[in-house]
Amino acid sequence: MKILTIIARILLGLMFVVFGSNAFLQFIPMPELPQNLAGDFSRVFIASRYAHVVGALQVIGGLLLLIGRFVPLGLTILGAIIVNILIFHTLMAPEGFPPGLVAAALELFLVWRYREAFMPLLKP
Repeated sequence: MKILTIIARILLGLMFVVFGSNAFLQFIPMPELPQNLAGDFSRVFIASRYAHVVGALQVIGGLLLLIGRFVPLGLTILGAIIVNILIFHTLMAPEGFPPGLVAAALELFLVWRYREAFMPLLKP
């Protein structure tokens, strides 16, 4: 189970370091944004530079997972981002939902494996 945890941690970390870095370096070509609600949302997100803030948080969270130090902090940062990814794809762009589900599954598995770090949050 320890090897599976390391694999999940590295996969999730790499996913967010790569896609978070893309917010700054644009090495993954982005298709033309559609003329719909999802496209409008994305245009505003990019024009306001809020995408840079989220990209930086993705890189930080992903690096924490890759390094293996402060993993619960990395999971907390990425958890909020994953929730927003799922909401965006549920409400505006359902075609991108499967990668969000993969990220959510990896996140939930890792939260379960590091549950002892989160237990104090649940104590009264």
